[in-house]
Amino acid sequence: MRRSRKTDWMRRLVRENSLSSNDFILPIFVTEGKNKKIPIKTMPEVFRYSVDKLGQIVDRALKLKIPMVAIFPQTNSGLKDSYGSEALNENNLVCKAIRKIKDKYKNEIGIMTDVALDPYTSHGHDGILRNKRILNDETIEILIQQSLLQAQMGSDVIAPSDMMDGRIGEIRQELDNNSLKDIKILSYAVKYASSFYGPFRDAVGSKKSLKGDKKTYQMDFSNSEEALREVALDIKEGADLVMVKPGLPYLDIIKKVKENFKIPVLAYQVSGEYSLLMNGINKGLISENSIYETLMSFKRAGANAIISYFADRIDKIIKN
Repeated sequence: MRRSRKTDWMRRLVRENSLSSNDFILPIFVTEGKNKKIPIKTMPEVFRYSVDKLGQIVDRALKLKIPMVAIFPQTNSGLKDSYGSEALNENNLVCKAIRKIKDKYKNEIGIMTDVALDPYTSHGHDGILRNKRILNDETIEILIQQSLLQAQMGSDVIAPSDMMDGRIGEIRQELDNNSLKDIKILSYAVKYASSFYGPFRDAVGSKKSLKGDKKTYQMDFSNSEEALREVALDIKEGADLVMVKPGLPYLDIIKKVKENFKIPVLAYQVSGEYSLLMNGINKGLISENSIYETLMSFKRAGANAIISYFADRIDKIIKN
């Protein structure tokens, strides 16, 4: 076996997987105000941008030939309520960001937008909370309107991350009924109730407001067969792509989904994974090469694409 590993050219010749900028989606956090680029303390080298500064990071993504960006808002606490009403405001941060990017870049780069209520609710949950219960069907009614609004603003990929049952079919039907059949749906079909989301919740401002946990609607991380049921249901309802989230602790799930369904599978290298790597590198505990090695593990497991906070540095990561 060592004969095929002897030289660099031979290793490259027989290599089974590779990484390029085409494999990545860049998440971007947006915040209120003007001329702002604010570092996120729990996510080294990641920033929140005001809408007028988005060109700075989108230009970088285009230069790297990254196919798509994903928009996540830090909503002011004064705009939050128990129903997440700000999600339906056509002048909310997400809608303004979509319009800004589309006006400047047209279709040069794709836009993915998150469909869930947690950035907008005063209690930090992804749905309507009543008597300590998340209401499924009542939440879906809001998610349908949120999806339609984002699509009308110019979002290319609607990405429901809320984990309500049945929302993909309802959203698909609403988009189709409004002559938006070309809008793609990326379902967070397999989203686990994970401990790796903390820095993201800091970034969007939902961590302090979250009451309780999300275990009644996000998946139990002890389960794997359940993931296949979730994916099967969302495909039947009209999902074009599916997500496994988090990424690294769930490589087995990515592989299972890919092997069982002939559909594009995405991995989300979430905030906790990112920050663990960055802190390890900054403290000299591990090499920067660990980034590339980790990203390659998603491809090896079968992911078609990766949402990663490293995406805007992928040229340097691959070169190194």
